[in-house]
Amino acid sequence: MKNLLLIAILISSVFATAQTKNTTTEGVTITVTVDKVKNNKGKVLFALYTEDTFMKRQPLQAVGSKIEENKVTVTFTNVPKGEYAITCVHDENDNGQMDFEPSGMPKEDYGTSNNQLSYGPPEFGPSKFTVKDADIALKIVL
Repeated sequence: MKNLLLIAILISSVFATAQTKNTTTEGVTITVTVDKVKNNKGKVLFALYTEDTFMKRQPLQAVGSKIEENKVTVTFTNVPKGEYAITCVHDENDNGQMDFEPSGMPKEDYGTSNNQLSYGPPEFGPSKFTVKDADIALKIVL
């Protein structure tokens, strides 16, 4: 129960923030696709993190996209070399945050890069990937 409450607080605070722009002018593009979204209601919200900011601070970049034909594709641009993780949530009611049952269980689907499933809050280690010189394409499963 404590872990579920922590998930609720962390994810809700992340996606309630406004879109953050990366001020770096050079870097790679990360394209993220989520297909098989359960319906076309609302949006899917995405956040890009480093280990230092993961679920603790405002993400480096945050984007949201409408769902079309149960699929969403977004891009993060100008991402410098380093290690990152991405989180996303299907904000089905389009209220800008992840919603939870009174028991603390998520009402809305969520996922992370590398598609690591856990019964607690997402963790950076299992979700991280490395940005080098080439653009990256990722698929996240909700």
